[in-house]
Amino acid sequence: MNKRKLQFTRMHALLLFLGAVLCVYVGVLFNIQIVHHEEYLAQSTRSITREEKVEAARGIITDRTGKTLVSNRSTYSLTFDASLLEAGQDKNEAILRLLELCKAQGVDWEDNLPISDSAPFTFTLDALSSLQKGRFLSYLRDLEPAREALEDLLSPAASDPPAAEQTRPQEDARDQEEAGDTQDAAPADPVDALTAQDLTTQLLSDAGITPQKLMAWMRQDMEVPETYTDTQARMVLGVRYELALRSLGTNVAYVLCNDIDTAFISILSDGNYAGAKISSSSVREYHTTYAAHILGTVGRINDMSEVEDLPGSYDLDDWVGKSGSELAFEEYLKGQDGRRVVSTNSSGKVTGEYFSEEPQPGNTVELTVDLDLQAATEDALAAAVEAMNEEDGEEESTRGAGAAVIKVGTGEVLSLASYPTFNLSTYSQDIAQLNTDPAYPLMNRATSGTYPPGSTFKPLTAAAALEEGVITLTEKLRDPGYWIYPDIIEGGETFTVHCWKRSGHGSLDITEAITSSCNSFFCELGYRLGIDKIDAYATAFGLGQSTGIEIGDKAGILAGPEEREARGGVWYGGDTVQAAFGQSDHLFTPIQLANYIATLVSGGKHCQAHLLKAVKSSQTMEVLATGNTDPLNTISISDSTLEAVKKGMKDLTTTTLAPYFSSCVVDAGAKTGTAQLGGDSTDNGVFVCFAPYDDPEIAVAIVIEKGGSGAALASTAVEILNAYFSADESGSPVAEEDTLLP
Repeated sequence: MNKRKLQFTRMHALLLFLGAVLCVYVGVLFNIQIVHHEEYLAQSTRSITREEKVEAARGIITDRTGKTLVSNRSTYSLTFDASLLEAGQDKNEAILRLLELCKAQGVDWEDNLPISDSAPFTFTLDALSSLQKGRFLSYLRDLEPAREALEDLLSPAASDPPAAEQTRPQEDARDQEEAGDTQDAAPADPVDALTAQDLTTQLLSDAGITPQKLMAWMRQDMEVPETYTDTQARMVLGVRYELALRSLGTNVAYVLCNDIDTAFISILSDGNYAGAKISSSSVREYHTTYAAHILGTVGRINDMSEVEDLPGSYDLDDWVGKSGSELAFEEYLKGQDGRRVVSTNSSGKVTGEYFSEEPQPGNTVELTVDLDLQAATEDALAAAVEAMNEEDGEEESTRGAGAAVIKVGTGEVLSLASYPTFNLSTYSQDIAQLNTDPAYPLMNRATSGTYPPGSTFKPLTAAAALEEGVITLTEKLRDPGYWIYPDIIEGGETFTVHCWKRSGHGSLDITEAITSSCNSFFCELGYRLGIDKIDAYATAFGLGQSTGIEIGDKAGILAGPEEREARGGVWYGGDTVQAAFGQSDHLFTPIQLANYIATLVSGGKHCQAHLLKAVKSSQTMEVLATGNTDPLNTISISDSTLEAVKKGMKDLTTTTLAPYFSSCVVDAGAKTGTAQLGGDSTDNGVFVCFAPYDDPEIAVAIVIEKGGSGAALASTAVEILNAYFSADESGSPVAEEDTLLP
């Protein structure tokens, strides 16, 4: 074969080869683009792009001077998403492998299945909240064997219905009537009629549902292999239960672990754990151990009813304010969630991502509280209580206390302390102990503790008597050590009130009566005024009603005939005179007492106690909202009345309380109170004060349970006053807006 012919043959072979390759290529393209076009398009869409929610950062909380109290810390969470499993991958195997890693690394995971995590398995219903019980009940209704067992127990043919069914509250029946149900209507399914309160271990036992039997049903329903040990099965069932709950409600991914570290993330990435997904998020970071009751807590949404009245959109398991300022200012702190489109390849590796909607962080909430004063108030209160406990020989006591400091003329709360308190940074770890502590550290005594005011009520009675003209500035009343009710009471007996000074105070004018805290004098004023006028003034000062503070408070009780009769009692004339000096049925909160004194010394400007100073945009710092400093009402108090009452309170600080107030950096006025508890109980100590005397800026109220005489609280009050008025010297001035700084 010659050379030319050889070249020609080779060329033909090459062309045939290239033609064959081209045919194969065209065939593949035809198969993909024409024959299986729809299938590959759908697969490409699923595997290449995935849209997910991006949680917006929560707004920060600062004090009135701009100090950060609560912010956010970037963190990562581990989500188990069954949709990420490839075809043929076993869900239970993926879960067990992931949980065994968590266990080996000491990482806790979310598991609310109310069965103990190891043998012998028992129900743990008591550890569940009402909402979690409701979720468990929903799951039992959906699990066919469990539902049948409950139906057999609760059916009308059953001879012994459970106690929970027999003792159904009448309120449930009334609710059904209000909803339009009647006795003639067909009876509801007894299992569907069960409530979270009905769900008890006894009910499950009566239905023959044991932890072991429930786990067997769940293993069968969820196809958990028999080769798994009971402990392994319990681990997997806990996660499968959480996934099942989400399928019954909002279909959101299951957040298995929160706040995981980078070392754990590295192990997850290297091990290629199926279904595991790492998401960036943030958690609240607390920059102070003070103001726990003011700041409050956040938590996952357990039920959508929690947020049905809130603006904005929420998903199940979103973070939301649960208490304190976090709840009160939720609408400002919650950001606007964004959407992110994530691109992945066929093996699941992320190849790109972009925001289809940028997340918008929450706004900055500036509180009226001054952190330095808050710290001083809490420290002074704690020291006072601990000193009393030590004096009583008690290392631990259930004695509590509350204090409030309010800015005169605006209602701004400068500090609000409750003792004992708790640490927000460790709240989630401490919650079980906090809930069972007999001292109730979670209770905010400054806003929710209600106490008799004792003699701290006397300045109000004095102001009312002067303004109503039942006594003049110069009129003197003689105190022989007791006061006898002038009218004849039922049975012809006399009613006598003894003054705390049994030998009597002699002749006193109204200013001297305030200083001496003469009970006899104020009995006479109460008799002359009558309960209607006393209560009218007390109401105008905001006593016996909510102060309006955003974090919520108790209204307390304003003593009077209507309130007494509402409780089935009878109001007598002797009750009126006792109410006039702060006893009878009066129950007020420390914040009410502080706001009442602030109203009094302002000349009658009754403002709403509030914590919100301003809301500012996190991006532009534009002021979006401010707290309301306008008076709710104004009480008519003449200058002469105000001066007489104030002088009576000032004279107390220069006589009886001089040993304490000699160290006070400003002139002040004060009033002590002893709230009588009766029996052998030590009386509560109550104390109110204001300063400076000439131009009052702040009002303070302190209550210490079983604190004895209010005078024992004077040193605590002086510490608080000095902390506020020494701020300029300590380099932490409380600067007002729109003022020039030196």
